[in-house]
Amino acid sequence: MISTMHRLIFALSLVFILLAPGTAQAGTRLGIDVLADNDFSILKGKRIGLVTNQTGVDGSGTKTRVVLKKHANLVALYTPEHGLDGTEKAGVYVSSRRDPITGVMAHSLYGPTRKPTAAMLKGIDVLVYDMQDIGCRSYTYISTMIKCMEAAGEHGLEFVVLDRPNPLGGNRIEGPGMESQWISFIGQVPTPYVHGMTAGEIARMANALGWASPRCNLKVVEMRGWSRGMVWADTGLSWVRPSPNIPHADSSAYYVATGLVGELPVNVGCGGPLPFEIFASRGVNSERLTAHMKGLGLKGVSFSPYPVGVRIKLSNRSDTDLTALNVHLLVQAHRMGGSLFARAKSGQINLFYKGYGSANIRKQVESGMSAEKIIAGWQSGVSRFRSARQPYLIY
Repeated sequence: MISTMHRLIFALSLVFILLAPGTAQAGTRLGIDVLADNDFSILKGKRIGLVTNQTGVDGSGTKTRVVLKKHANLVALYTPEHGLDGTEKAGVYVSSRRDPITGVMAHSLYGPTRKPTAAMLKGIDVLVYDMQDIGCRSYTYISTMIKCMEAAGEHGLEFVVLDRPNPLGGNRIEGPGMESQWISFIGQVPTPYVHGMTAGEIARMANALGWASPRCNLKVVEMRGWSRGMVWADTGLSWVRPSPNIPHADSSAYYVATGLVGELPVNVGCGGPLPFEIFASRGVNSERLTAHMKGLGLKGVSFSPYPVGVRIKLSNRSDTDLTALNVHLLVQAHRMGGSLFARAKSGQINLFYKGYGSANIRKQVESGMSAEKIIAGWQSGVSRFRSARQPYLIY
């Protein structure tokens, strides 16, 4: 016969197991899950247009468009860069098509238009946004959200964000700001390169500050069980690849580390098995570059030689300024092999400036300014933004 003490020990052990980080029971409940918990009440009686792709899933992995088709009145879909299934290459136009799963028309927002047109919105009462962002300004899913918010404001529609975790956590803010002349679909919001906000929080800030104009009737369905100190591994959720070169949750951090300089004529591993995990450029001595990067003493980052470059290994708990890695690599490549700007095509340079948010960095690099001084120039903007975002945070 089991003693009372043994029963108590067993019960406590079970509680600890259920509450352990990374278990489904202790995991984060996404906006779509919370919407379902509340019987989809805010969508009752409304004709729904859903802005989504393959990352729009609930906590069990069921596609949001399937859930809304079953439990609400889903009448249209709107898809971003990379398409409804996330398989199209970066920068490639996506065609509108009928979704074979739901039978609903999926209107492309990465073709002739980036904003839903009046014809696309005909018969819609509410636009719902559910896509997984990676926490970086230059990733275009937030830009799609802003354009859809503008369309909702222009046409008097409600706009609902089903919130999702920021895989980089909610405390990491870093990188250059955005000069107004470089605002584009690549960088639609004037935040630092890494903002530490969820899509719902950015939507609140954009609606309040006029980043999306005119303002819309915004609702954010908040997550449960997510806090700012959590990275993706803490959520208990499965990662769905948001685009071809972001196969893993930690790919978000690698994107931040090399995605900017990757717009110039260098190899950062995209299209191969190590997307954003390498930096290779003509004229670079891999041993010297590796030694230099190791010598920086960056916590949670390691480097090893790669042909004409370096391979980068990140810890998902590193608090090192990941955006700064772009500048360290850019400056060293310039010193070893000549200006990457001089070798770049005009389109590459333009994309780099749009991602970086300024053209001043070319003069800084080519004049011999140190990476440390360039990076130091970001810090006042980072501090201002950390304070400015405070009223719009949810978690």
